[in-house]
Amino acid sequence: MSRILARSVSRTEFIVVMALMMSFVALSTDIMLPALGEIDRDLATRHPNDRQLVVVTLFFGLVVGQLFWGPLSDSFGRKPAILLGSLVFIGGCLISAVSHSMEIMLLGRFLQGVGAASARVVTVALVRDRFSGNEMARVLSLIMSVFILIPMLAPAMGQAILWVSTWRTIFVAILIHCVAVQIWFSLRQPETLAPRNRLPFRLDSLRKAFLEVCANRATAFYTLSGALMFGIFVAYLSSAQQIFQDLYGTGDRFALYFAVIAASIGLAMSTNSAMVLRVGMHRLSAAALLAMVAVSMAFLALTVQYGGKPPFAVTLSLLFLEFFPIGILFVNMNALAMEPHGRIAGMASTVINMLTTLGSLVIGTLIARAFNFTLYPLAAGSLILSILSFGTYRLAVKRPVR
Repeated sequence: MSRILARSVSRTEFIVVMALMMSFVALSTDIMLPALGEIDRDLATRHPNDRQLVVVTLFFGLVVGQLFWGPLSDSFGRKPAILLGSLVFIGGCLISAVSHSMEIMLLGRFLQGVGAASARVVTVALVRDRFSGNEMARVLSLIMSVFILIPMLAPAMGQAILWVSTWRTIFVAILIHCVAVQIWFSLRQPETLAPRNRLPFRLDSLRKAFLEVCANRATAFYTLSGALMFGIFVAYLSSAQQIFQDLYGTGDRFALYFAVIAASIGLAMSTNSAMVLRVGMHRLSAAALLAMVAVSMAFLALTVQYGGKPPFAVTLSLLFLEFFPIGILFVNMNALAMEPHGRIAGMASTVINMLTTLGSLVIGTLIARAFNFTLYPLAAGSLILSILSFGTYRLAVKRPVR
């Protein structure tokens, strides 16, 4: 073992720190959801649906950040890339906390996304530096098991802050969380990329990876299928506060119901890890997509039957069932798209994640912006996207992997 790895922290501490860093995006998104109504009123937005931009703009920053944090970490080391990204993230939090217009708020959110991308991208590289093979897969699964708690708890944390303060304090809380985790990371985690293993910083390698990924038809169809499916998730996430609080009047209980849906995704991820070796990614993904189509058909039929607003218990049950297959596909679609690209795994992962995130953002935002205080946009969008996602998945399966 090299000297640079010999000083590594214990596995348990490593897993906790990595999960906390990976949680920056989920925490920054979900903790804000209960506050969107207050932000909408305080910043006097032109349209009630403009509050959704507080969510989606962060993800657009994430897309941009994914382009360069990986190559930077390969050239200058993992720790400098993460620490620099954290400074960008902190700057974004400060801008949003003091904003008095939606434009300034969105600038801060964009910078938060760019900065948070460093932790999201580089933590996987840190795991790869320290572990390999089945051990790496096991550690990543454990990290995700810890990580999934964040989306379940974050809205409740945001609601608790709103009980005693304003939405601006939420950004201060996110900032404090980032600073605390980075101090822990800086003091305890050694650099895992030895100087002799560092590569020259070349964006041209990213361009080549982009062309190779797009040229592989199987990868292109898997990526498109994933973008269509995750567009449903983005549409839900962007409009969740309006659905629960404005349409159904759940008030402070919004955080509880949001946690129920997040638990569905966590349960699906656990189910996937337990079954994927026995059943296989292809069969499990196909079953999940078919289930998604079936649930979406029921969702739209019941939405039409009840004039756009099914009983709350029905809606909650349908959303729980709808996001279970999405939880399975979160992991499998990326893995399927990556299969032909072992030679350039790191760059290919960056390109695939970027394209999937960007595609789902555009699609999901269009659906969410159509919110009209009924569930018609989400229900119809879910059915259309699930059918298209299954169709593009079938096209990918029929193409030989080159």
